[in-house]
Amino acid sequence: MAGYKMPEINTVIIAGNLTKDPVLRHTTNGTPVANFFIASNRRYKDNTGQWREDVCYVGVVAWYKLAESCAEYLRKGSAVLIDGELQSRNLRSADGVFRNVVEIKARRIQFLDRRTSEMKTLENEEEKEDLEEQMEYQRPEDENVIDDSAEDDKDEMGYRELKL
Repeated sequence: MAGYKMPEINTVIIAGNLTKDPVLRHTTNGTPVANFFIASNRRYKDNTGQWREDVCYVGVVAWYKLAESCAEYLRKGSAVLIDGELQSRNLRSADGVFRNVVEIKARRIQFLDRRTSEMKTLENEEEKEDLEEQMEYQRPEDENVIDDSAEDDKDEMGYRELKL
């Protein structure tokens, strides 16, 4: 048994909404870093049959170009899907106490808000304003409803195609 080694796996995939706007900073050598928190909701039935909601708040850190994109396109309430790894670090608070913080170091962030993803692809402000006006009139009320009976829109892993 001594010859076996535990696999080194550290992967997190989580979806949620930003609780505040991302904060963009730069390290002493100029590397951009963005920090923000997301709230990930989970609905479940308790023992009495009542629906409950549990919210998990998770810190996220993004580096380099990903950090710049987050600061530019994400705002409070933006929906995101994050693929990354857990990392821990020690912080010294203002009163001198050390705290251990666990957060997600993002590898990839998918912007789930339709408006954010479409705005990212546009170059000039006039196109963005035109799109904003169009989107106010084109949004159907049941656009996010997923039909469980439709099996043909699932990929090879059995997940439904995400329709935003």
